[in-house]
Amino acid sequence: MRLYLSSFRLGENPERLLELCGDRREAAVIANALDGASEDVRSEGVRREIAALAGLGFAATEIDLREYFGRPGELAEALGPYAVLWVRGGNVFPLRYAMARSGADALVTKLVQDDAVVYAGYSAGACVLAPSLRGLEVCDDPSAAPEAIWDGLGVIDFAFVPHVDSPGHPECEALTRVADAYREAGVPYRALKDGQVLVLDGGGPPVLL
Repeated sequence: MRLYLSSFRLGENPERLLELCGDRREAAVIANALDGASEDVRSEGVRREIAALAGLGFAATEIDLREYFGRPGELAEALGPYAVLWVRGGNVFPLRYAMARSGADALVTKLVQDDAVVYAGYSAGACVLAPSLRGLEVCDDPSAAPEAIWDGLGVIDFAFVPHVDSPGHPECEALTRVADAYREAGVPYRALKDGQVLVLDGGGPPVLL
């Protein structure tokens, strides 16, 4: 299992992403965390991710999960050529909904567990891997999705909390409250400030960079 989970965008250690991918440089950009935004905002968000990945040498293409609702077999074929899935931030609830409707939740979980792809991304793209999304409603509006799904993918066994101690980020205060609530409730979590990255390569513990 190879994970590259950033608080914000590529973070300060993109060379680790390249190491996880080996010689492969094919990336699928999943931007469904922006499905609740305007089409202009969403399109610009996709463009920015593709450009950032191209700067690292990746050939990146968007895979819009909405095009595969009810068609998990076709989604599996579409994701087959890619070495890395880059799942960008936004609102975790539209992302989780799109994963459920397209079958990406089960498919991506299996691909990651089989070490068939590198799962990489930031903010909501990392948060969705946790066992549960409970608590994130402090920051992300569940009504942005047609249906709020509260179970995460369970790929990691802790909650991922981005943008903590990141005063330049507009969600810093809200996510600091999320981290505080997890701590008080005894929920295992990892809090990252912008620039930091959590890397998991193989069976060892996650490494915070």
